[in-house]
Amino acid sequence: MPALDRFFDVLLQRGGSDLHLSVGYPPMIRAKGELVPIDSQSLDHPTIVRLMDEIISEEKRTYFHAHRDLDFAYGYEDKARFRANYLYKTTGPGAVFRTIPSEVLTVEQLGLPRAVVELARRRSGLVLVTGPTGSGKSTTLAAMLDHINRTREGHILTIEDPVEFVHTPKKCQITHREVGEHTPSFADAIRSAGRENADVILVGELRGRETMKMALQLASFGILIFATVHTNSAPATIDRFVNAFPAAQQPQIRGMLADSLAGIVAQQLLRRADGGGRIAAQEILIGTPGVASAIREAKTSMLQSLIQSGGSHGMQSIDAVLERMVAEGKVTPQDALEKAADKTHFAKLPRIAAALTSKD
Repeated sequence: MPALDRFFDVLLQRGGSDLHLSVGYPPMIRAKGELVPIDSQSLDHPTIVRLMDEIISEEKRTYFHAHRDLDFAYGYEDKARFRANYLYKTTGPGAVFRTIPSEVLTVEQLGLPRAVVELARRRSGLVLVTGPTGSGKSTTLAAMLDHINRTREGHILTIEDPVEFVHTPKKCQITHREVGEHTPSFADAIRSAGRENADVILVGELRGRETMKMALQLASFGILIFATVHTNSAPATIDRFVNAFPAAQQPQIRGMLADSLAGIVAQQLLRRADGGGRIAAQEILIGTPGVASAIREAKTSMLQSLIQSGGSHGMQSIDAVLERMVAEGKVTPQDALEKAADKTHFAKLPRIAAALTSKD
């Protein structure tokens, strides 16, 4: 049994999301959003190297010490899988492990909005799930793929680095491809995906203009494409996508995005007010004709107002969601304000202002 497994046991017992190993610090876990030590003894350089080397192959070990960075997935018996990142920093080697639950949570268990479930029912188009690192994007995407797997027949192809959630075939055939193990790059995998007769394709992350353009093309071919982007809002996602391309190509990309975009789910993760873990808040943009027109005409500034007025299509702004969660007692006003898009306006909302004033 690798020595690291005892730390994973503590992580799982406490319901933590991440394990951090760093020279000069004790092992730390993130539980309920807080980073806390699980041992009193700090880890030194030789101990860190021994712990990290024990769970990887000689090939991966050589790669890590040569390139100073490594991403992979580690399966701990049948208890859980972890997404691992090995890195070097000023104090020496370190590692961060993110818990990947062995059981894929359903859309019902996560309480995903109906509009998000409707995006999973689409037969074609591009669905982007965005948010900062650690905001639960992978969990949301896994639930959406699981919904497809349970409700219709087809072929689901995932392209990830590394493979995170492993789906058991139900109604769908499932193909998992890991970058570095089964394909040289995201671009190579996406390039060949069109020939693999997939109905649904998950791209773990759109990295660079080549993968972005190929994802748009596949979506226009009648395939449902899911992908992640590291942005904090739906309008920012459009800008990030378009600005990845040279100015001369941007009109073409705007046109392709306007035609192919099914929707954007921009997710934030907050601490529950009762201390019982964390809860997701989603901003949702749906690719309506009005949204498509705004994208095509480079009027990204209009998207926020279209979201606010698009409730009948299932759209919702992050600030409206946060205000509702405060009203329902799910999150504190302070935590909601921290995640709000328009913090000045949000702080002036009667319920928020009253709570912040009473705390002062």
